[in-house]
Amino acid sequence: MPAREEMERAYQHSDASYDGVFYLGVRTTGIFCRPSCSARKPKPENVEFFGIAKDAVFAGYRPCLRCRPLEDSQAPPWVAPLMDRIERQPDERIRERELRQLGVEPARVRRYFEARYGLTFQAYCRARRLSRAFERIREGEAIDDAVFETGYDSHSGFRDAFQKAFGVTPGRAAEGRQVSLAWIETPLGPMIAGASDAGLCLLEFTDRRMIEAQLTTLRKRLKAALVPADHPHLQTVREELAQYFAGTLQTFSMPLEAPGTPFETRCWQALCEIPYGETRSYADVARTVGSPAAVRAVGRANGMNRIAIVIPCHRVVNKSGELGGYGGGLWRKRRLLHLERAGASNR
Repeated sequence: MPAREEMERAYQHSDASYDGVFYLGVRTTGIFCRPSCSARKPKPENVEFFGIAKDAVFAGYRPCLRCRPLEDSQAPPWVAPLMDRIERQPDERIRERELRQLGVEPARVRRYFEARYGLTFQAYCRARRLSRAFERIREGEAIDDAVFETGYDSHSGFRDAFQKAFGVTPGRAAEGRQVSLAWIETPLGPMIAGASDAGLCLLEFTDRRMIEAQLTTLRKRLKAALVPADHPHLQTVREELAQYFAGTLQTFSMPLEAPGTPFETRCWQALCEIPYGETRSYADVARTVGSPAAVRAVGRANGMNRIAIVIPCHRVVNKSGELGGYGGGLWRKRRLLHLERAGASNR
């Protein structure tokens, strides 16, 4: 994160250019905000700083209702042109001096990418170059062409980076798999989505405690590299999530790839059969999968679901009707159920 003095100056002046770079938790109120929040400014001694929103959540702070730090965030103005340049010219190496020529300090770019994507800026660009090389090789392009067209100076450097990212050498790229990852903004906070050629395989709120474990499990089960990249399935989930939150979509259409144990697979299938706008108890799901005594196991399977909302684990509640648990937070579960009940009643 920036120096404390820099962050104090930023939030005292509601500097929106620092949004996404850090968050501030206010000890006296128990809430956390964006630097640009227009609320009354707390005294510096009552403020705690966090590099990412999930750390503020885990520290016990609630999201501010005024600046809504978990909802659609306004990126600093230099981010969009930089991202456009990466996507238009993914093979280009953007060095620190070029960032300065664009009017952005490299350290600030690095902090922003680490906070938002969990990668430094250079690591993000490297992952995009490798992703592009992977696709070119699988499409039949010569390895020599892929090496130099993606900005690598030597075969050995390219081969080492490629194998570290994808788990196979360039010559065996046709045997490797890739999961494309993207950040999706939603009214309930940002989500990370992942898609393989077979379908959507990840959709999680980024502040969920288990997100790192879920990514590790996904990488192992699919034997695939996880890289920031675009994919048609990701575009589909963006569009359908927008329709879902607008109340105009009840059934998702994208294919899914959700590897799990046989019991988990049966449970997830049962979740998909719960109608929009309705709920079932854990005991109901246990009976549906043919294991009426396995109520606790159903709860564990729910918690291991890696495709939130689309595989609707939020529709499972306690037998008493209370909400029970939810990896994304009970406030999100309540909002999702309210959204669906309202949508169902309007049809």
